[in-house]
Amino acid sequence: MLSYICKRILSLIPVLFVVSCVVFLVVYLIPGGPATALLGMEATPAQIEALNAELGFDRPFLIQYADWFAGVLRGDWGESYFLHQSVLEAIADYFTPTLSLAILAQIIALILSVPLGIIAAYRRGTALDVAAVSVSLLGAALPGFLLSMFLMLFFSVYHQWFPVAGYASLAEGLGEHLRYLFLPALSLGIVQAAYITRMTRSSLLETLYKNYIRTARSKGLKERKVVLIYALKNAAPAILTAVGQSFGSLITGTIVTETLFNIPGIGMLTIGSINRRDVFVIQGVVLFVTLLYVLVNLIVDILYGFVDPRLQPGRK
Repeated sequence: MLSYICKRILSLIPVLFVVSCVVFLVVYLIPGGPATALLGMEATPAQIEALNAELGFDRPFLIQYADWFAGVLRGDWGESYFLHQSVLEAIADYFTPTLSLAILAQIIALILSVPLGIIAAYRRGTALDVAAVSVSLLGAALPGFLLSMFLMLFFSVYHQWFPVAGYASLAEGLGEHLRYLFLPALSLGIVQAAYITRMTRSSLLETLYKNYIRTARSKGLKERKVVLIYALKNAAPAILTAVGQSFGSLITGTIVTETLFNIPGIGMLTIGSINRRDVFVIQGVVLFVTLLYVLVNLIVDILYGFVDPRLQPGRK
């Protein structure tokens, strides 16, 4: 297991290298730059050219990339020209709200999806199954921003149960923190629950009709124990994959929701950096979220061995 983990960690290096190349190239090709944003629209071409030379953006592409990537390996991801702090400090400041939002949304998604998927699989072909599948398809088809607007209108405007937008840190109290995060987390959780519900249902359907399930039933075991212990345990790897992918997408894909609810997370940092052409922050954020997504998949692979010993790396 340890050697497998080390190999997977080493395999991250080429992935991050390719991502860094693509990200740096895309940002390099974006029209304008930090000099234009810093000097304003009234700046002359000579002033912009002089500032670009001062900042080092007049150098060849490969030299700029080599300097930036060498800094990344040293832990120096650059400085933000507008936030007046290092990229890593900016990411650390903005990542906490995103992580809180992703965790709460994932909890909501699991609470909604796993019971619904179990019921749909156990009651296959019944009205409950049709209703569960229909709800999951509706949740997957409904655009996230539209769902957020509906929730905001119902819970905040009409009933005023939750704030319309904004963010409260944990320092202001756990209750206030969750109160501000609940609506955006519910919006994200419903979308993710639709995917996890379908995966739970399909994986359970594959196990409910296996021979060992029939054997367990023939021994007189209670149906609840057969479904929740024997069937669900063997369907867990597929469900775990869906949960891992869901959590990875929650961390990396909350830009629209954070913007709608005015949450100062990674999404808002990304949008602001793109508008300001804050190139080092853009590159750092994309590299950071890619690293997180890969790490989440690595953790899921490691958890496979605990969920099902047959799936442990190296086991024949």
